[in-house]
Amino acid sequence: METQGLSPAIFDSLCYVSDHRGFFGTIKNSPADFVVTEINVSGQLVTEVQTIEKSERDSPQDIITKQTINPKDAKLKGTTCEVAEFATDILEAGGRLAQTSPDVVDNCELDPCYLLYPVVDLAVQEYLNQFACNVRSVWSSPVAENNLNELSLGLYPDKDERALIHSAVRQTYPFLITFTKSSELFVKPNLDYQELCQLTSEKEADAFFKFLDAKLENSRFSFNPDDCKEHRTAVHHFISKKFGKLVEAKSFSEKDTYGLLKVCITVRFREKIGSSRKRKRTEGTEKQDVYTGFTLQKDNLETLEAISYLSYSLGVLPSDFSYAGIKDKKAITYQAMIVKKVTPERLKQIEAISEKKGMTIHNIHPVKKHLHLGQLSGNHFSIIVRDIQNQNDGSSVCIQERIEEAVYNIKTKGFLNYYGPQRFGKGQNCQSHDIGLALLKEEMEKAVKLLLNPDSFEDPVNNAKQYFIETEDAKGTLALMPHYKIRERMLLRAINRFGMNNEGCVRAWLSLPHSIRIFYIHAFCSKVWNEAASYRFTLYGLKVVQGDLVVCHETANENSPVHIVTAEEEESSAYTINQTLGGCIDLRKAQNSRV
Repeated sequence: METQGLSPAIFDSLCYVSDHRGFFGTIKNSPADFVVTEINVSGQLVTEVQTIEKSERDSPQDIITKQTINPKDAKLKGTTCEVAEFATDILEAGGRLAQTSPDVVDNCELDPCYLLYPVVDLAVQEYLNQFACNVRSVWSSPVAENNLNELSLGLYPDKDERALIHSAVRQTYPFLITFTKSSELFVKPNLDYQELCQLTSEKEADAFFKFLDAKLENSRFSFNPDDCKEHRTAVHHFISKKFGKLVEAKSFSEKDTYGLLKVCITVRFREKIGSSRKRKRTEGTEKQDVYTGFTLQKDNLETLEAISYLSYSLGVLPSDFSYAGIKDKKAITYQAMIVKKVTPERLKQIEAISEKKGMTIHNIHPVKKHLHLGQLSGNHFSIIVRDIQNQNDGSSVCIQERIEEAVYNIKTKGFLNYYGPQRFGKGQNCQSHDIGLALLKEEMEKAVKLLLNPDSFEDPVNNAKQYFIETEDAKGTLALMPHYKIRERMLLRAINRFGMNNEGCVRAWLSLPHSIRIFYIHAFCSKVWNEAASYRFTLYGLKVVQGDLVVCHETANENSPVHIVTAEEEESSAYTINQTLGGCIDLRKAQNSRV
């Protein structure tokens, strides 16, 4: 199919997976023909998140009911945990997981996995529960081998979300340990728990490890009364050896209900040296940054151009905006954004102004932190293909059959997931990756001239660029450059101030927001990636070879869906194309190590 204004130089080395003839057609006749909707890290369309979040805000009691419990009522048989107040609400303001008393969790009448429901998918809960049952079974069996290693719960890029899951898992299964490897959450058996069970009952061990995980201020935990001094000494040694830096334990004598003197071990958290003075010094002086999240709908507008309009209207810098990725210009796009130093109320005030610029702001809500590039699962595309025509190859095959053939080949053989023309721009004499290469080589003057390099046709933008190339008069070029060319005008202002020399060009580039500067670097990386993917496919074709990263349903490592193909698997053809990504290799995740 054809698109407007493609530069053949960018795509002269691209390959095709199948040899079907295809058909001609055009896309992006209008922005409405190309609708892009971002998919967040949870797999939801950003246009659907609003309904989900609203339902959670409207009925938090449907998930967990907040309750305050008298410490006298929060007792297990033979075990006490004295805390000023207990809460089981994990939906506090800001979404932080409340620290929950270990006794309350064991005595709770709700489902034992109630802490996990709001933060972990049901499928993951089932795997986790099965893993926990296996751990219990192995530990209780005198003959079973303890060969349980670890279980992956999946990727969670957001740090706050990982913290919620860490606490929920440990409160639900205190005999498991959670840990993180590159944003991927894992659980494994807690061997310290197993060791403590040799000294105490399982209920006491459960309550003790929940107490450790909760870290409630001024809280204490008491083991069952114990008349055996040797046994108490063993417990003291265990606590001191494993958790001596975190807690301290002492034995206290007290009378029971029958007036008999009993001795029990009580544990409390150590106070950090200097923490009280530091708390007093900083109390009332810390100012938390304000972050507001929203869904941006833009029509026929570049992402960075939209940010420039919004930042001007809000009185903040373009660098105060964060997003997961840049979306197409000639399209209607929906994407998540977060702006710093702006309250939800302030953002709502510019809704009417933004609509005049081709933008609509949806789902305004407070958040805790900014977004990172790549913090998304993907994008959903709705594309209309117009002006469909058959190939002029003398064939009598009708256009309908050509279309069905093309769709069938895409389904069965997939396609090479190249970076498309929007990554490189439509310039005739210069593309974004050329500027990126100049920046990487620290050729700052060349990078400036490439950005301001005119195309052959005449319009106000190219006329202004042509004037600059001929005169290097930044002030005069500013007067000619249209106001909507944000990045060009920012660069020209800096050059007018600092001069058209190497130092002045460096300072001019640094005057642009980081998101704009890094865009050109990413464009060059995308060009290299396209070339590498083409080379790999030309060399090996559809065969999966040693060094490929494949995503498949049956991998050697059950904890991770990504697997590196070995030499033995290449020889035995252990992997086929149909096993990878439902029928196609996504070479962005399957680059060969030899390339």
